[in-house]
Amino acid sequence: MAKRLSVIDVDRCVGCQACMFACVRRLGQGGLEGACIHVASAGGIRKGFVVIVCRACPNPPCTRVCPTDALLSRQGGGGVRLKADRCIGCGNCAEACPFGAILWDQDQDKPRVCIYCGYCAAYCPYDVIALEEVGSSKGRSSKDTDNIVRET
Repeated sequence: MAKRLSVIDVDRCVGCQACMFACVRRLGQGGLEGACIHVASAGGIRKGFVVIVCRACPNPPCTRVCPTDALLSRQGGGGVRLKADRCIGCGNCAEACPFGAILWDQDQDKPRVCIYCGYCAAYCPYDVIALEEVGSSKGRSSKDTDNIVRET
């Protein structure tokens, strides 16, 4: 069965961005630029944080708007794979994602999408995120970003 990165309990997130650093580090780079997961303030320290990552939609809207089939539905269930050589940098996919989970690589002018490796989850000191099978919903927080739709 296919796996996806899930936000288990966003209330535990302290905004340390260790997951973002780990994501970039898996590529042998440093810093935060290039991460396929994003941690942002939900509006101040009292409101906590939002973890933005691809939700492995069963019928991803980002794939439906790609004119070159650069984003393809992942075999085995939910989520997408990027064929970078096909991408023309139109940005339709980023606009179509209701969660804002298609992050943009300004240097490459192409999307950055989670590949569901789970590397970031291993570095989250508060067990906010985990790699789990598509369709599983164990331990989901009521404040999970599955319920947050990006404002346009």
